[in-house]
Order: sequence, then structure tokens, then C-alpha cells
Amino acid sequence: MQKLNLTQSLSQKLSPQQIQFIKLLQVPTAELDTRIEEELEVNPALEEGAPEKEDDYGSDDEYDEYENSTDSESIEEYLHDDYSGYKMQGDGRSDEDDKEMPISVGSTLHERLMTQLGYLRLDEREHKLGEQLIGSVDSDGYIRRELEAIVNDLIFSQNIETDVEELESILYKIQNFDPPGIAARNLQECLMLQLERKDEHTEYLDIAKQIIDKCFNEFSKKHYDKISKRLNIESDEALKEAISLITKLNPKPGGSGEDVAKTAQYLIPDFLLNNNNGKLELTLNSRNAPMLKVSRSYADMLQAYDKSDKKDKKLKETVSFIKQKLDSAKWFIDAIKQRQNTLLNTMQAIIDFQYDYFQEGDESKLKPMILKDIADRINMDISTVSRVANSKSIQTEFGIFPLKYFFSEGIATDSGEDVSSREVKNKLKEFIDGENKSKPLSDDKLEKLLRGEGYNIARRTVAKYREQLNIPVARLRKQL
Repeated sequence: MQKLNLTQSLSQKLSPQQIQFIKLLQVPTAELDTRIEEELEVNPALEEGAPEKEDDYGSDDEYDEYENSTDSESIEEYLHDDYSGYKMQGDGRSDEDDKEMPISVGSTLHERLMTQLGYLRLDEREHKLGEQLIGSVDSDGYIRRELEAIVNDLIFSQNIETDVEELESILYKIQNFDPPGIAARNLQECLMLQLERKDEHTEYLDIAKQIIDKCFNEFSKKHYDKISKRLNIESDEALKEAISLITKLNPKPGGSGEDVAKTAQYLIPDFLLNNNNGKLELTLNSRNAPMLKVSRSYADMLQAYDKSDKKDKKLKETVSFIKQKLDSAKWFIDAIKQRQNTLLNTMQAIIDFQYDYFQEGDESKLKPMILKDIADRINMDISTVSRVANSKSIQTEFGIFPLKYFFSEGIATDSGEDVSSREVKNKLKEFIDGENKSKPLSDDKLEKLLRGEGYNIARRTVAKYREQLNIPVARLRKQL
């Protein structure tokens, strides 16, 4: 038997204005112009330019007669096109993720390979096989898809029956294309293809080919003694020259040239910091403070409709539309202003906390600082500080730095003080840079050296910091 129950619950939801502010807050300066242009396109009540002295579009009394019609509308209808385009992390994919910035005209890797394929004297069937193989080349120049899978693709997509042997014969021809090493199926094959394209035939080149062909596993682990024994290399100089020849090869033949230049990005700072005789002056990038205003013509239009004698349904819908656009424009302008204030307050708190560092730019003066330290200073949530620090940067007299750079953990010293983990990383890098490369320092030895400098640190922490610095383990740092 069905029963009706009455339950009372308390929940917290973000208002549309709060959602808009959050999404604007995490947008970096480089993308803010695009966001504003999108809003200007969808909202005719929003205009560029300095705001007028009185930019309100009237009091609520001016459209009281139409409140019943607008109040009955759902919030989705009211805002369905006013807040699209502001994407938060975790919102999922959207069409705007696939948008690409305009780039200069040039050929891509696949276009260059297709051009070279046209130079081969292939029949129509072989040409289609070559097209399928080139289409399987990754951005770094490898074919990681199994040939058996490509054979199946050809059967189902183009109704072409082939086998691995025929496909491999076309692949060998493509592997002779430029850049050297292209269309390799693994790193070993990529390096061998490049060695085979070398013009000079020397003793060192022959040894290098043998190393890649017969001792690739030992080479990847830098077991040079095993390589010497297995290949009967008596001269250390010959082994050193052969290894040097291999290390100069390109492990990613597809990720070079024009394609890399096209993906280059320029960092636009969100903040500008000037040291005026010891006084730190913080300013916001002018692109973060656009001049926006509410359209006066739309405000006048609302007043004109309000004074009209006709009160039909069509007029009510018009008034509702104008009201929505005017509200949306005001919310957007308020969100931009709130964004500016939040950015400045957060950055000023970081400067105050790391004042000694910003005076000279000395990394040793960076204090341990976490998100909570700044959140407590500006009386905001940690998530708000995280959104500001996640994608923003500041230009100083000693370089441009992301805000994340100034946040670090604290490490206790023998004197009882806390120092920034960045200082420990710098000391760790100094030890590794100054080590004997034939006998690199292990994490255990690095731990002892750091403890000798007064840093109380565990070996696993040393390993974590080394990995964050993109420094390999001792075995892989070994050199002849």
C-alpha cells in the first residue's frame, strides 16, 4: 500500500550569479577576451565602453505589472543562454574544448607524409594501404597500432583484403620518408632507422647499430659493462663514442619542426608587480579590467514598453526578454568586477606573505605557504584561492611566474625552523649537478647529504622531490 510522507531537508545550491563568478574567476587573462566577446554576442544589452553616470535601467516598480508572467518562468528558461560558455573543471567536454586558435598556414606531419607517398610508384590499392598506415602515425611519429588491427580496419572500412606481410612491405617504404625514424613501431626500431640513414660509415656507427640491435635492453638500463662484454668492445673510447652517437638521435621524429612551432603558446601575465624603491606596487593586467556597460537603449526600450497602453501577451514576452537581458548584463559586469577584486586581494595576500622574496627574488627567502594560509588572510574558501592560483601568473622584475610557484610545503630543520620545499629541491639539484656522473648519488646518499645540511627529510621524500624535478634515478644518470 502506498503511503505519502512529508520530509524536510536543508540543501545549499549556488545561484546563477555565483556560478558565473566561479567560472569567470578561473579563466586566465589570455581567454578572458574570448569570454567577453561570447557574452557580447549572445547578450545585446551588454556593450563595450565606459559606464554612464547612472547605468541602472530603472527600478523594479517599472515592470511590476509583468512580474506574474516573469516569475512563472523556470530558472532554466530565464538563464538558458546567459551562462553557457563558462566551463568549470569537471563539467565534462564541451564544443569549445575542440576549438583551435588560428595558426599560420603550413603543412602538418601527415600532409608531408602524404606528399612523399605520392612520389612512390604505387597502384591504387597500395596507395590506399599507404594512406591507412600514414593515418595511423601518432603525433610523435610512431605507429603503435598493431598491423593486424590495421588489416582489420581496411577490411571493415574500405573493403580491402590484405595481410600483415603486404602491409609491412608498404610500411618499409614509408619508413624511408623524412624525417628519419618516422613510422617506427617502437623506440628500438626508430633509433635503428635513423642509424641506417647515416651517411658516414665508421667503426662507431657499426658499434651503435649492434648496441641497438643486440643490447637495447642493456642500453636502456645503462648497463655499459654488460654491453662491452657481450659485444667484445675493448676500447672504452669506442663505446663512449657509439653511445654518444645514439643519444644524439631523435626519439620523437614526428614531434619536431613546424608542428612544434604551431603549438607554441605565449604566457600573458595576469598581474604586474613593480618595485618602486622598496615599495611593491601591484597592478592588474589591463586586459583583466575591460570597460563594459549596460545598453541605455535597452533600458529606454523597457521604459517605453512599460508606458504603453497595450498589455497583450506578446508585449509581456518582449518585456520579459528585455528584463532577462538587462539582468544578465548587470550580473556579468558585477562578476567581472568581483573577479578583479578577488584576484587583487588574493595576489596582495601572497605578496604580503612572501614579502622578502618579492623584494629580491631570492628563492631561499620563499616561506612555506599553502592555500589555507592565503584563504585565512582574505577570509575566502580554499577552493576560491585554488581557482585563482591554478591558471594565473605574475610578471616581476626577475621574471614571470605562475602563482603555483609561490606555494610549497614546509620542511623542518635541525634549528626547529620550517623552510620551503623549494629550497630543499634547489639543494638537491645542486648535489646531483655536482655528482660524479660515472658514480651517481643514490637516494640514500642524497638523503644523508641533505641531513648533513640540516634538512630533516626521509628517503621517500627525496625520491618524490627528484621525480618532481624530472631527474631520473642514479642508474639512469650514469655516464661513461
